[in-house]
Amino acid sequence: MKKQLKNSTTGTLYLVATPIGNLRDITFRAVDTLKEVGMIAAEDTRHSLKLMRHYGISTRLISYHDHNKERSAPGIVKQLLEGVDVALVTDAGSPGISDPGYYLVNLAHENGISVTACPGACAAIMALSISGLPTDKFAFFGFLPTRPGKRKKILKSLANENKSVVFYETSKRLEKLLAELYENLGDRNIVITRELTKVFEETIRGRLSDLLRDAVFSDIKGELVIVVAKGDKTPDSLSSDFERRPPLERDEVKEAITALLRDGVPVKTVSRQISDKYDISKNEVYNFCIKHSV
Repeated sequence: MKKQLKNSTTGTLYLVATPIGNLRDITFRAVDTLKEVGMIAAEDTRHSLKLMRHYGISTRLISYHDHNKERSAPGIVKQLLEGVDVALVTDAGSPGISDPGYYLVNLAHENGISVTACPGACAAIMALSISGLPTDKFAFFGFLPTRPGKRKKILKSLANENKSVVFYETSKRLEKLLAELYENLGDRNIVITRELTKVFEETIRGRLSDLLRDAVFSDIKGELVIVVAKGDKTPDSLSSDFERRPPLERDEVKEAITALLRDGVPVKTVSRQISDKYDISKNEVYNFCIKHSV
């Protein structure tokens, strides 16, 4: 077992939590740390500049995100090994939570570099704490993979989990996710939060069947945190008074098909793309396209 000890000859990697909405949701220590380190590695430098200007932070800023982490991380570690303190920030919330922070943190540990954190805002934890659902045990999945097979495997694995489950999702994909949750986990209580700590913060609570029936997703915008309660029913024991709309009747799917057809994409290509994206039979999509061709 390796113990991490402060190495006085190297710099320290600070994971600094930044606001998830309201710019005042940052600690005094976090602001001081961002001012005092030699360099800040940011997910989106343009986004982080707004925060830095607000608090008068002039520290050198570099880019570190999911698409350049393998190129950027060694250079950051080199700076740390030379004695430069570095702060890692994400666009919003705590670094390392559903972002590529883990890659840099692991590389720092491998090189004997001290890693610590300035804790603070985290959208997943805030949503869970205000949800009213049990918090003694929970599972966090961030954004689910887009590939239908992987999504279904994860969702099916949660059917018997005796704990609350937290997801991130965008409003554009909310209807699809709610339908998938209902199909794989059953009719559970669910909490949808949006615009956390902002002026238009909103929390929607209810049963999955009710939220689908009432089409709550049609008026929701932005990025969301969704908390799903542990199961009290299985999919086989659901009441039959609610029928989920088939995939080809969902607005999201119909709009995607219509847009492709209007762009002149061949029907066979449309069928393949829609089938891969929404896990629908190619023949069903093909017949739908022929019937609704524009």
